[in-house]
Amino acid sequence: MIWCVEDDTSIRDIEIYALKSTGFDARGFEDGASFLEALKSSRPELVILDVMLPGMDGVEILRKMKASTDYCDIPVIMATAKGAEYDKIQSLDIGADDYLVKPFGMMEMVSRIKAVLRRYRPAESKNLLTVGGLVVNVNDHTAMIDGQRINLTYKEYELLKLFLSHPGTAFTRDQLFAEVWGMDYCGETRTVDMHIRTLRQKLGSYGSMIETVRNVGYRMEVEK
Repeated sequence: MIWCVEDDTSIRDIEIYALKSTGFDARGFEDGASFLEALKSSRPELVILDVMLPGMDGVEILRKMKASTDYCDIPVIMATAKGAEYDKIQSLDIGADDYLVKPFGMMEMVSRIKAVLRRYRPAESKNLLTVGGLVVNVNDHTAMIDGQRINLTYKEYELLKLFLSHPGTAFTRDQLFAEVWGMDYCGETRTVDMHIRTLRQKLGSYGSMIETVRNVGYRMEVEK
């Protein structure tokens, strides 16, 4: 969802139309007050923020966003007036990701949005371990198959994360003890076997990817 903060109704409508025509969801705001109020209940992927706004101007809104731990990581592209060099420099110094100089073309706007989002999304993707429809989110410690969350115990989750982080690597049972249960863990090798068995069952068709390596242990073989 892209949010456009622009007090000129005709410009705002064109921005929203252009975004929706190129596959984005979009929402418009005519001033900073309504924009900041909406931030309390939902969150955009990116904000196009006009500098010249009634009441609170765009630079002040940007300053408030970057000072907030809740909103400081939302990417912002500022829309500045032609020749307003100070506004561009000030916005970039505060933390804007890019700027557009009015009047700007809609395709330029869309292109800049895509470029900024590309810079943000690789960092997010590092926290996702995926193979096909199987996704492990390292940030919130969840696992999903084809969009449906699967209920894993802590040890099952840690095993799956380890396998996905090292596809094709064979782990001995002792190594799995060390990585998942801790170096000081003392237990029978059947503990690992039982956890692998239940993990395979919960993964459904993906369970067969966890292979038994004879006389060694286990590995997850991911097809490329």
